[in-house]
Amino acid sequence: MTYRAPISDILLALNHGAGLQAAVKAGHYGDFDGDITAAVLEEAGKFAGDVLAPLNRVGDEHGIKLADNKVTTAPGWPDAYQRWTAAGWNAVSGPEAFGGQGLPLAINAACTEIWSASNIAFGLCPLLTLSAIEALDAHGSEELKRIYLEKLVSGEWTGTMQLTEPQAGSDVGALRTRAEPVGDGTYRIKGTKIFITYGDHDMTDNIVHFVLARLPDAPAGTKGISLFLIPKFLVNADGSLGARNDIYPSGVEHKLGMHASPTCTMTMGDQGGAIGYLIGEENKGMLCMFTMMNQARLGVGLEGVGIADRAYQQALTFAQERKQGRAVGRQGDGLDPIIVHPDVKRMLLQMRSMTAAARSICYATAVALDIATRAKDAKVRADAAARGALLTPIAKAFSTDIGNEVTYLGVQIHGGMGFIEETGAAQHYRDARITSIYEGTNGIQSIDLVTRKLAANGGASVWALLDELGGIVKQVETSNDPAFGTTGAKLRDALGSLERASKWLLERVASAPNDALAGATPYLRLFGSTVGGCMLAGEALAAKSNGEAGDPQRYVTVARFFAENITVQASSLEKTVTDSADAVNGADAVLLG
Repeated sequence: MTYRAPISDILLALNHGAGLQAAVKAGHYGDFDGDITAAVLEEAGKFAGDVLAPLNRVGDEHGIKLADNKVTTAPGWPDAYQRWTAAGWNAVSGPEAFGGQGLPLAINAACTEIWSASNIAFGLCPLLTLSAIEALDAHGSEELKRIYLEKLVSGEWTGTMQLTEPQAGSDVGALRTRAEPVGDGTYRIKGTKIFITYGDHDMTDNIVHFVLARLPDAPAGTKGISLFLIPKFLVNADGSLGARNDIYPSGVEHKLGMHASPTCTMTMGDQGGAIGYLIGEENKGMLCMFTMMNQARLGVGLEGVGIADRAYQQALTFAQERKQGRAVGRQGDGLDPIIVHPDVKRMLLQMRSMTAAARSICYATAVALDIATRAKDAKVRADAAARGALLTPIAKAFSTDIGNEVTYLGVQIHGGMGFIEETGAAQHYRDARITSIYEGTNGIQSIDLVTRKLAANGGASVWALLDELGGIVKQVETSNDPAFGTTGAKLRDALGSLERASKWLLERVASAPNDALAGATPYLRLFGSTVGGCMLAGEALAAKSNGEAGDPQRYVTVARFFAENITVQASSLEKTVTDSADAVNGADAVLLG
């Protein structure tokens, strides 16, 4: 089946769950006209459904090829990419000074979900280019911006992010790639990077690599890492492409999923070293790279949302068409579609509600990051930056966990046919698996949440968020709408669990760090399921009051199901956070004996 962008769901989540409409009315978005949002997303949905979605299966079956140090993508991909950039999609949120449309990151976030849902392997390429744009714009010299930024913004050239080495995965400080200053402002870089997404391809005539390396006198660890821009082809003074740089794909990975996305081993130095240009200051590369990584982490979270929605749409269609058994109590001949069976309904509601919750969290992260750069008031910007920092690891980890769980359920609903490649359900399951691993594993996101984001400002950002969510719960409780069932009570209990777990972890981050780390992953799940449940309830209330999204009852049903089936797990997650540290930290005899 093809893909249809759920525009009504996206707009409700964006405008109300994530607070875009309120932020625009408050003046935080300057002269941005929020009325154009629907039009932009409608066009994105059309392009995704007509052009990108039909290539999803093609890319999975054909994969990519490496020959003569060149990567060839699947049939139709270069043409689709040219059409995509010609339509201006790469430039949606790019800076206007360099040819971008200057639209909010939140709008581009919704587009990212759409690209990921229609063709996740294709959408991964511009996701990294967006991160490259952010890093260059924030930290690059004016000369480098002049040469490279307009090309990256338009999508004429793509960007990569090169951190990982065979001995340096999550431990970036262990990298060995070397950069030698030449004396003319350039550097010669030698080394090998692995797992480089879109490290080479045939969709553009140049690729701009952002590479971490060490200078000769650099301190050990992450304090001695610098960031360099290394173009695939050097650029002449007139802007034309010059000589081939000494950076080549020396291998490609054969992967569980994402077959159409080239994952390359990149080698520098076979011909004297790749010519590179310093981004930011020497030995400050991690600061620059985090600008890229934070954008990429939100983007990967949106991949989780997109692949989940694609799997849900396909499972829903299958359940409406596949006939097996009869509905309880039905008389007569013939079989019924499996969607009449309660357990199938349960799985479909779980898929839809979890996807919706992850979507709202990702969009809320994007809105916070927008306000952090667009609002006029300094305190508003600072508070929004803290909110965005707090939500980023949750957006990445919670949403990609959801992507894995929803695609799993998609296979289950297809039954035996889900295990067969022809239906496509298995591809979604395979493609989703990497999202919880790359751009910082979900375990690392949990550690970041507990040790950095929770503890920032003594937990002030967390308490402020809980206070806002408490306001939503109060509205649900006072609505006296029986359709919400026990939603208000379940969300109120979850907020209490999240508050208590947060305080418990704050007390132990410094005094008993292993206890805090042992509960980091269940804490992130507790956080995501509580925030997501409250946001869905807020969206349901908005749908009932303004009628923008059609029948509001469906949103009430989604919010109620999530609260009563997912958020209700909060008390157990709280106990896991606070009660299991001794078991985890005392497991050495079992695991290492």
